[in-house]
Amino acid sequence: MPERGKKYRAAAKLVGEGLKGPAEAISIAKKASYVKFDETVELHLLTFSDPRHADQQLREVASLPHGVGKKVRVMVFAEGEGARVARAAGADYVIDDATIKRIEEGWSEFEVSIATPDMMGKIGRLGRFLGRKGLMPNPRTGTVVPAQDLGTAITEAKKGRVELKMDKTAIIHAPIGKVSFDEKALLENLTSVVSTVARAKPAGIKGPFLKSATLTTTMGPGVKLDLNELQALKVE
Repeated sequence: MPERGKKYRAAAKLVGEGLKGPAEAISIAKKASYVKFDETVELHLLTFSDPRHADQQLREVASLPHGVGKKVRVMVFAEGEGARVARAAGADYVIDDATIKRIEEGWSEFEVSIATPDMMGKIGRLGRFLGRKGLMPNPRTGTVVPAQDLGTAITEAKKGRVELKMDKTAIIHAPIGKVSFDEKALLENLTSVVSTVARAKPAGIKGPFLKSATLTTTMGPGVKLDLNELQALKVE
């Protein structure tokens, strides 16, 4: 492995050794950011799960009160009253024949797609275009909702939602905002993610779920988190 650059080594020295509480870790991660762009602040949770078993996997969505630091474009698959509600709630796109054709041709310039249950059979053929990009509506991620709930779903999606999904190495990766966010906003976003993970603990895990946790920025060194302090975070 090539030797780390001078700026990275200085950042790593600032991070230091030992476990940090959530607020302290956020403060250190912000101070340790040394690049010129607005880095993403990320949480990485190593779990005791064995992802080969279905009852030890996790897939959930966390709403971030301060968003993720970028505009979220929302596509809605709905007709009739649902389409009217979606437009009134600020959906960027509401499905029609022309949009379906564009998707089949490879267009996907939106970050979240939401559908009413009656539309799932009609848009099934789009699964091969949207599924591989993680854009297919799914009841498990709260993106298949009744028409009367579209307004709330769209508002939450635009505010900021993070899909929490365990990878093959049993790690959950989640962005919690940008380095430019103030520390209070990052802590509140972190709290939402941690609370969501705690609620979604897989049924197949009988003992502790989290093995370790690290907070980092896109290019920066990791700050090791104190699990007891991290898991004490609760959404009020």
